[in-house]
Amino acid sequence: MKRLPAAGAFVLLLLPTQLSFWLDSVAPPPAPGPFTVLRGTVGPRTTLASLLDGTLPRSAVQRLVEAARPVHNLARLSVGHPFGLAVGPDGFLWAFTYSIDELRTLKVSRRGEALQAEVLSREYEVRVANPGGRIDSSLFAAVTASGEDDQLALDLADIFAWDVDFNTELRRGDSFQVAVEKLYVEGRFRRYGRILAAELTRGTRLRRAVRFEGARGAGYYAPDGTSLRKAFLRSPLKFSRITSRFSLARFHPILHETLPHLGVDYAAPTGTPVVAAADGVVALAGWDGGYGQAVRLRHANGFTTLYGHLSRIDVHRGQRVAQGMCIGAVGMTGLATGPHLDYRMTRNGAFVDPLRIQSPPAEPVPESEREAFLAASEARLALLVNAPGPAVAAARP
Repeated sequence: MKRLPAAGAFVLLLLPTQLSFWLDSVAPPPAPGPFTVLRGTVGPRTTLASLLDGTLPRSAVQRLVEAARPVHNLARLSVGHPFGLAVGPDGFLWAFTYSIDELRTLKVSRRGEALQAEVLSREYEVRVANPGGRIDSSLFAAVTASGEDDQLALDLADIFAWDVDFNTELRRGDSFQVAVEKLYVEGRFRRYGRILAAELTRGTRLRRAVRFEGARGAGYYAPDGTSLRKAFLRSPLKFSRITSRFSLARFHPILHETLPHLGVDYAAPTGTPVVAAADGVVALAGWDGGYGQAVRLRHANGFTTLYGHLSRIDVHRGQRVAQGMCIGAVGMTGLATGPHLDYRMTRNGAFVDPLRIQSPPAEPVPESEREAFLAASEARLALLVNAPGPAVAAARP
């Protein structure tokens, strides 16, 4: 075995009969002898020449690049992507493979004296699953307890982000259920696809969401066609905890006097992404006194929002931002005793409690698409009612 510069790469000597497990579509070599097979993953700051150094001469690497160029540019390699190389007993390249992404693999094969390149494509196998569970501490914990990944909790929180503050409004005994596409490649789960329908039970209140792809694009709606999207998100952080609420008289932990606290403090680790609560324009992006590094956004109808004590700012003054766009990260700049976000909102210049604001919904399903929506809604909500586990698999790209 021979170590190479590429991360995780190794060389094997294989007989022609042992090579078929990796290059089963390549014809056997014309003469007996051991193959040199190199397999591994692309490391940081790696070029193809350095990846194959010691196995192929530079001139052969250049031929490989030129042969692949019509279908893929090997000058750009992605860190962590697997590759494989087979060098024949005559010392010449026999085959090369490189995983472009989950569904595409570049394959360069020797055909006589020439090299032939092609991109082999696969499709996801899509299975509709129906996980659900009781919430005892957090949505994250409930989702992982059901056997699913954290990403599903994030996706589910995105759907209900306009109606539910996941930092304050979940209680022990609440529950969730979701009908979600799970994407597989060669029998292995890769990632989640679309959430087709979801429900969140909070005490005696049941919130349901249905995905509908209409003329205005994809969105989530209540079963009656009302859009779940609203002008303002319930929170600019997906998951955290409130340490201080809107108050006209709060003891300041640094100044040691009772002062109004006209915002909401969310405790979260430094670096936690902070998102815009609504569409708007950046009015301030920089230092703002006791708020430290801060962003102030100007919104429609006389609203502004402020995000204070940031460790990082990702926007600039005058920039237009969309709801949910990352504008910075949690920190403890300015007058702060620990990492948190100070989130404030004004309307026509007067401070208002962000937790009590009533945000109007976006446009409902158009009347011209209502019949199609009701049919889709009925079918997708049935997945929540009838499917206790993985549903029948369906295939799509």
